[in-house]
Amino acid sequence: MPDSAASDFAVQRNGPFAALLGWVVGTALQLQQGALWPVWAYLALAAPVALAVGWPRRHGFRAGPQGRRTLTWLLCAAALGFAGTGLRGLVFDAQALDPGLEGRDLRVVGVVTEMPQRNEAGLRFTLATDTATLDGRAVRVPSSVDVGWYSSGVGGGTLPGGEPAGSEGQPGDVRAGERWSLTLRLKAPHGSRNPFGFDYELWLWERGVQATAYVRASSTDAPPQRLDQTWTHPVALMRQSVRERIFASVQQKQTAGLIAALVVGDQAAIDRVDWDVFRATGVAHLVSISGLHITMFAWGAAWLVGYLWRRSARLCLLLPAPTAALLGGVLLACAYSVFSGWGIPAQRTCLMLVTVALLRCLGARWPWPQTWMLACALVVASDPWALLQAGFWLSFVAVGVLFATDAGSAQGKASSPAGWLRAVFAHLGSLMREQWVVTVALAPLTLLLFGQVSLVGLLANAFAIPWVTLVVTPLAMLGVALPWLWDLAGYAIAVLMQLLQWLAAWPWATLSLATAPWWLAAAGVLGGVLLVARLPGSVRGMGLPLLLPCLLWQAPLPPDGHFELLAADIGQGNAVLVRTASHALLYDAGPRYSLDSDAGHRVLLPLLQALHTRLDTVLLSHRDTDHVGGAPAVLGMQPQATLLSSVAADDRLQTRRPVQRCEAGQHWEWDGVQFDILHPQAADYDKPHKPNAVSCVLRIRSTGPQPQTALLVGDIERPQEEQLLAAQADIKADVLLVPHHGSKTSSSEAFLDAVQPRQAWVQAGYRNRYGHPAPEVMLRYQERGIVVHDSPHCGAMNWRSDGYEEVICSRTAQMHYWSHRVP
Repeated sequence: MPDSAASDFAVQRNGPFAALLGWVVGTALQLQQGALWPVWAYLALAAPVALAVGWPRRHGFRAGPQGRRTLTWLLCAAALGFAGTGLRGLVFDAQALDPGLEGRDLRVVGVVTEMPQRNEAGLRFTLATDTATLDGRAVRVPSSVDVGWYSSGVGGGTLPGGEPAGSEGQPGDVRAGERWSLTLRLKAPHGSRNPFGFDYELWLWERGVQATAYVRASSTDAPPQRLDQTWTHPVALMRQSVRERIFASVQQKQTAGLIAALVVGDQAAIDRVDWDVFRATGVAHLVSISGLHITMFAWGAAWLVGYLWRRSARLCLLLPAPTAALLGGVLLACAYSVFSGWGIPAQRTCLMLVTVALLRCLGARWPWPQTWMLACALVVASDPWALLQAGFWLSFVAVGVLFATDAGSAQGKASSPAGWLRAVFAHLGSLMREQWVVTVALAPLTLLLFGQVSLVGLLANAFAIPWVTLVVTPLAMLGVALPWLWDLAGYAIAVLMQLLQWLAAWPWATLSLATAPWWLAAAGVLGGVLLVARLPGSVRGMGLPLLLPCLLWQAPLPPDGHFELLAADIGQGNAVLVRTASHALLYDAGPRYSLDSDAGHRVLLPLLQALHTRLDTVLLSHRDTDHVGGAPAVLGMQPQATLLSSVAADDRLQTRRPVQRCEAGQHWEWDGVQFDILHPQAADYDKPHKPNAVSCVLRIRSTGPQPQTALLVGDIERPQEEQLLAAQADIKADVLLVPHHGSKTSSSEAFLDAVQPRQAWVQAGYRNRYGHPAPEVMLRYQERGIVVHDSPHCGAMNWRSDGYEEVICSRTAQMHYWSHRVP
């Protein structure tokens, strides 16, 4: 073959792959932007692409090195991906909520677009807005709003922003497709921002939501009104109807939730305890609508379509039965994916099936890397922000690993829709090897994303994969037509849960390690792939040194004599993690948001797991729910921690762990760092008091040439501040946790003059109902030159005594263009 022809052939072979890869890379780079560029900048980047595509040929590179032309494909596609994603971001960002409408009561008319999610706190649903008025005047609001309608009578809970759970009447019977007229109080999407934490604002952005709201249904508000059923969202309505039938037919709520997750993709219906078991045993992918479910559904549908198609000679003359089976299986699998919620694994699988089906129909046989990259690029093109989802990486890396380690087998899996029963039993023998390959290769990525990996996952999946795929899922799906089959599915689920709970109870069921940096985890994934790849032993051995650093990574700790403070962003409440060189203390555990959700489970446990931190002491300042709401979850996962608090002898926490009462004068030292309890006095417990009056006050002092002091004071008020000043000759501190979240009842002038902090931290919810911190209180800090950091602006606040003035704010350190910028 002439050199020029060989070069053109190489470009034709490598060019499409380079273009697809470039699109994904360009999109990934754009997602790292802290702020969007103006529209002209993205257009200026994309405009030269068409010129660049033809440049090599016009300038004599037809027979030149194919690497140069392949690089052109890569760079041009990357520029288009970057610019296209930026322009989409600008269009969406233009729909943001006007800050002047935050906290205002608007009358909004809109249509419910998804099946509502109900829990003990009330109801949540997405509303596509039609019109909005403020005092009779039309205003513009975002086209999609996430709405909460909270039940009255659900006491004790607060929402992450500080609103009470259960203060606005009983939610109505809301159904997908209905048009409602509601009085809503809107605010910009704002979620907690913590190291290694869930990005709530990104989650809303990806769903197309630009505001959150809750229904105002008090006696002074216009009552909610159902206007009509629009039938504009029939799939969501069908899913809701099926879910209701499941819960009506299956008496046990936990079992019904699992069946609903398998049939309609409602993962929120799965009980939190069950999720813990699934994660510990590594089978969480089976209880969502995973690629395996979609593929098995496609095989079954293709077999049924092919069987029926062959019964008609006329149909076979119109279209060969194998082709009809292929197309029918793919189309029905896509329909099932849409019905089940169209999640990332379902998208990836459907696009893979569609790609393979089209290639087969066209007679083309692409190598697996191009097929895999095409499906990846299509998912990214449809949803660029999917690149930031854990499910995206787990799905595509797992499929890529299977392709790379056994390309022929993987290709057959994706492209063999006929002969369903024969294919199913043939593949059962290879499931163990596939699970081993995926477990080893994805262990570093799993540690990076979740901070733990299941050590019993291989054994659990050996039973769970065929059991869920061939027994539970078919019974659950057929139950839509024959509801009595849901009872059989429930028995099958009970068998599965017995085994999984037994495995999860093993002492070493999971391995938890500190979350490594992304680059170290990427090297670990490469090492895992090399270990399981079908390569010479010398090459596979290179995977171990790449894998070990990820497994041995340790989060940095303060040196001896110094300490670190990390004030978690938990909404309205207190939670401060204190770490020394080899010890850790948690001061307060944040609020309880509802009966099934609290700061301990949602924020603190993932944080402790990511840092691989073992608590020595949990100090709960007092019994208010915004300080102890997350304590049961934390104490349950940290059984070795000593509990120190001022809670009463009859408090429910006493049943979980013996509580040592905190009293002034208690002192201990860890790694050269001194800890002192300054309040309350022993006699204070004998007086009638509010819980705030006996808040435990903790002083922490480093040692060395320039010692630093932190003062954590809970919810003390002016009388307790005066008591502290009278009892302590020197109460100066460098860092002060602002008393009572900045309430008017605290932070007196005398107290601030005595403490003289250089910086003060406020832990409070964004636009909380208490108005914390009070403006007049913040003015006192400002007049004294005290730098104030608050969680709405800063997110989690991190400071080390050997770093002096440097405070790391998670919100600013992790700022992206979809992040809420608090005024």
